[in-house]
Amino acid sequence: MIMKSTLTAVTAAALALVLAASADAGADQPRPRPEPGTSATGAPKALDRFYQQNVRWGPCESPDLARTGTECAKVTVPLDYAAPTGRTLSVAVSRLKATGPATARRGIIQTNPGGPGGRGLDFPAALRAKMTPQVAAAYDVIGMDTRGLGKSEPLDCGLNSLSWLRGTGFDRAAFDRVAKQAADDAAKCDSAYGDSLRHYSTRNIARDVDVVRGALRERKTSWFGQSYGTYLGAVYAQMFPGKVDRLVLDSALNPREYGRKTTQAMGPANEKALDELAAWAAPRDAVYHLGKTPAAVRATVEGLVRRAAERPIAIGTYRLDAQNLPFILFAMGTDDFDNAQYAAVLRQLADAAAGRKVEATERLAGLLAAMFPTGADENGTRADYAAQLAVLCADTTMPGDPEEYRRTIERVRPRQPVFGPVVNAPMPCGWWKHKPHERRTEIDNTVPALQLQATGDTRTTYEQGLGMHKAMRGSTLVTVPVRTHAVFAYYPNACANKTVNDYLLTGDLPAADTTCARD
Repeated sequence: MIMKSTLTAVTAAALALVLAASADAGADQPRPRPEPGTSATGAPKALDRFYQQNVRWGPCESPDLARTGTECAKVTVPLDYAAPTGRTLSVAVSRLKATGPATARRGIIQTNPGGPGGRGLDFPAALRAKMTPQVAAAYDVIGMDTRGLGKSEPLDCGLNSLSWLRGTGFDRAAFDRVAKQAADDAAKCDSAYGDSLRHYSTRNIARDVDVVRGALRERKTSWFGQSYGTYLGAVYAQMFPGKVDRLVLDSALNPREYGRKTTQAMGPANEKALDELAAWAAPRDAVYHLGKTPAAVRATVEGLVRRAAERPIAIGTYRLDAQNLPFILFAMGTDDFDNAQYAAVLRQLADAAAGRKVEATERLAGLLAAMFPTGADENGTRADYAAQLAVLCADTTMPGDPEEYRRTIERVRPRQPVFGPVVNAPMPCGWWKHKPHERRTEIDNTVPALQLQATGDTRTTYEQGLGMHKAMRGSTLVTVPVRTHAVFAYYPNACANKTVNDYLLTGDLPAADTTCARD
């Protein structure tokens, strides 16, 4: 659900591709001939002008993107697909063209890096870096800032925070402040955008994906989604099964629990990650001084949370209290190779709590800067949060009674003392004025898919991934026994990398569910 890059600043078989010649998917490529009475995609003819628009590629605004060779363009989509003659939106897309000749080109692979609310224009470069030369030669890799996000007419509700994920403290007053902020965030978005927020749903984003496919003159599309992108990919496959070529779902959530339950599942997973960090740090007490036993390390961490609730911990000009300190901890521990960084941040927090002057590490400084924005929203992080809320609240309904959240927090606190209050915090969708415009998509199909899932994932847990595997009945599951989120693009595992590249190259799924060895 939560994209890794938002929280922390991703040998194929030597087979020759024998594919039909395929021209550049640019604006000058001939359109497929539609069947009588329908558009080229089988969509209502009222949508023809969107599917048949010309896509004009050019340099991206971002110098970093330009240096990777990525091109950018805008695609026009209807705000409301039920009213295609009404208001439109401009959606930003990016492309890294296939590196091989036309005879080696298979088509496009569209992508989503996670979120919702994860910007996608730079994701093709991250994905291309992990592709073998044969796979890079076969696919144009397409990125997208989904509607309302980044360069796609971003929503900006005037929010002043990074996420609704906040510690709720230990007393009623602290909880009430968090509940009030959730309600205020919802009210600000309603005041800014009103009823139009209902149209920022995953179903409409999936329709946008299909418009991009059609505008690029492709009869089918392949898909690579990680985190929330697996849900978007599954929704697309459910809505447009005949348009899917090859489908990769990396770090999947359970589509039947998408929403509040997905977030709640992060609590036990993050407590487990903290226990693993404690077991790693205890033998290294001479370095980090967090405690000589795992229990002592955990006591240090829980003590920091209580200390912040009593008196904010000062690091430079920042003040970490019971709301924001737990979010710092939540942002750590995503990858098992980050233990040293995690322990170093804990040491700095403990020093600051003891009144010592602390020079924040790069990791901690980045988190603090994101959590305590000043002045204009130059990096767009607050607008990204608004886009995330727009999607979640257009997709799902959540409780609007503060007491239900408070009861849940107190019930889980004994087992989840650090993260239970964070992942069960009041969610603005509970106070969202405009309820979902459509019913949630029920995922139940046999579309072939390759699914990667890490056993220690703290964002989309392994159990969540099993839910996706069950719903996508044509999927093959590759288990990776590590703690990470988003395996292929960001974690070094040769087996997982080879499996994805082999599938994209040949279209052949593993014969059965399998487990990769840890490198």
